[in-house]
Amino acid sequence: MTYQGVLTKMQTEFGNPIQYYLVFEDSFLNVNQLLDKEIEISFAGFQCLNCQKKKKIFRQGFCYDCFYSSPAVGDWIMRPELSTAHLGIADRDLEYEQKAQLQPHVVYLALSSEIKVGVTRKSQVPTRWIDQGATQAIAIVEVPNRYLAGITEVALKDHYADKTNWRKMLQCTAEGCDLIFEKSKVENLIPAEVKEYFYSQKNDLYELNYPVLNYPAKVASLNLDKTPAFQGKLVGIKGQYLIFENGTVFNIRGSEGYVVNINV
Repeated sequence: MTYQGVLTKMQTEFGNPIQYYLVFEDSFLNVNQLLDKEIEISFAGFQCLNCQKKKKIFRQGFCYDCFYSSPAVGDWIMRPELSTAHLGIADRDLEYEQKAQLQPHVVYLALSSEIKVGVTRKSQVPTRWIDQGATQAIAIVEVPNRYLAGITEVALKDHYADKTNWRKMLQCTAEGCDLIFEKSKVENLIPAEVKEYFYSQKNDLYELNYPVLNYPAKVASLNLDKTPAFQGKLVGIKGQYLIFENGTVFNIRGSEGYVVNINV
């Protein structure tokens, strides 16, 4: 059977293990059902996630023009401390930014390739942690806007990583740790204006189990620009990556906006 459509990040359902879905315009695919089976992925074109035009993807599923104009990819997305909607100041579109920034956000510690600090909207718990391939995660603070979450993350970057090493995450080589203990250490490290939001009595530790039959000893990334057709046996799904038997991994989120054919 062949599925065709524009790649967007896999939708997920928290469970044991996590369930993954590729959703296209006219169909969807439960990717877990493809484990231990041969599948073929082939490149069929581009479609910008913003303007829908068949233009080459520049970054994050957007064409060049949309990447530099859409409020959905403003600098505050990757750097929450640059958020200004709480001041009534627009970056690209104040109405959009107020909806996105002026809502509850969580700062967290997660174990993926190592302990890292991060920010997510409260509505994206635990989806954000699943997308990063974290095996454990715990919230530190819940704040009313993205700016406060951003300055908290900045304060903790001197003590924890703020990015995931995707190779180590996929090889599952992270050493075990006690995130509840780590959380207890950060109360004195966060900014004064955030201390009232610290989760002092709440220690909800998330454990995340991924559908992986075998972790690769070495990984090689599949790039559809260089390899427009690939076939292999799927042995795992973690983060937003498909893991194949030969160590090839395919980053679905990194290929958003690519139109593909998937034969199963």
